[in-house]
Amino acid sequence: MKLKDILYKVAIEAVNGSTEVEVNAVHFDSRKIEVNDVFVAIRGTVSDGHNFIDKAISLGASAIICEELPSTVLSQITYVLVKDTNEALAFLATNFYDNPSQKLQLVGVTGTNGKTTIASLLYQMFKKAGHKVGLLSTVKIMVDEKEYKATHTTPDSLTINYYLDEMIEEGCEYCFMEVSSHGVHQKRTEGLMFAGGVFTNLSHDHLDYHPTFAEYRDVKKSFFDHLPKTAFAITNIDDKNGPVMLQNTQARKLSYALKTYADYKAVILENQLTGLQLKINEQEVWTRLIGTFNAYNLLAIYAVAVELGIEKIEALRLLSELESVSGRFQFIVSATKITAIVDYAHTPDALENVLNTINDIRTKNEQLITIVGCGGDRDKTKRPIMAKIATEMSDKVVLTSDNPRTEDPAVILEEMEAGISPENFKKYVSILDRKQAIKTACQMANKGDIILIAGKGHEAYQEINGVRHDFDDMKIVKEILEQFNK
Repeated sequence: MKLKDILYKVAIEAVNGSTEVEVNAVHFDSRKIEVNDVFVAIRGTVSDGHNFIDKAISLGASAIICEELPSTVLSQITYVLVKDTNEALAFLATNFYDNPSQKLQLVGVTGTNGKTTIASLLYQMFKKAGHKVGLLSTVKIMVDEKEYKATHTTPDSLTINYYLDEMIEEGCEYCFMEVSSHGVHQKRTEGLMFAGGVFTNLSHDHLDYHPTFAEYRDVKKSFFDHLPKTAFAITNIDDKNGPVMLQNTQARKLSYALKTYADYKAVILENQLTGLQLKINEQEVWTRLIGTFNAYNLLAIYAVAVELGIEKIEALRLLSELESVSGRFQFIVSATKITAIVDYAHTPDALENVLNTINDIRTKNEQLITIVGCGGDRDKTKRPIMAKIATEMSDKVVLTSDNPRTEDPAVILEEMEAGISPENFKKYVSILDRKQAIKTACQMANKGDIILIAGKGHEAYQEINGVRHDFDDMKIVKEILEQFNK
């Protein structure tokens, strides 16, 4: 492949050198460069790829894509000057892998909460329907039956196109993908051909990255703005931002809701710890998932399935067979009848949803004990709100460490405690060590009580000072409750 073959759609400002040079691979990490590779200099939040151009050349790069030419320009190297290297990388990636997104049905799911559940359960549903399917999610990447580790909600554009290409090789007909605001803002989804998009909801999150809520909303909206006429756009119109997403899209506009009239409308008939009984567009279905938030997720899944051609009755049957995603309202009941629930709820809205779900189902004759923390190096404004919600909606609360990253976990806890009302002071304790916090909650619990462990969900690690330590909430609570059973 020649450089000129992968520059299609790249907004080029200037070229210094020949575009006839051979290209073996494209990289934005200079450490991966080998002979005849293209290096794309990306300006990241931690480092600037332009500082590594010389290193890339020394390792054999034949071409450099950059926003600013280096002070020394070598005659044997081709330099392509562009306005935005993130955008350029996305088009280079799609061209290098021969536009794999055009060869299957790619559906993107965006919103604050529900992305992982919807994308993962769509993968599960279409597998059950007998299709070869791909998944790009926070939890994992699936190329039909093959599983790969995920590092980001929305991977970089090279990784996306690499796995989409693998999916084509494997014969996949569909791919379901989480689309984060970071991913859209950093142009990782640029150049992809989507068959459809889903909007779940919008609430307080990522305001460490986006300066305002309006920007966060508008970045989500831009995903729908770029959908082609051939695609469908499905939005939750019970969310006040739902209609906003569809304002400028060319795609076919569809809606889902529990509270208002919509193309896909559901009513909750029963909401129990064993499952949900729903009426979707006048058809009843029993599902194994629980909670109002999952009623929305299931409705979105049903809508996508029908829009992708699955018969309505078959879609309902498949819906009834779906099982909850790892770390999303995952629960166990101990021999002493203590229920432990692990959920990824790491935003105020998600935590409130989960606590509302539990409070709707419980008898109030038992205690609800919530364990919650907040991540370090992330949006600080949600910390007092999370603690306030937890103490107002639970009988007892254990504040603890989440992923402190480079922050002092004690400081994070102090910032959480600032949100607790004086009347709820007696309800909570703060325990820095997360394992000890889970153990304390188990010691507080009596027969029939419910323990919610919020924030980390599927994550099997705890990140402290840049080091990831093995830590799995579900595994730990199981072990502790089993010890208490003896």
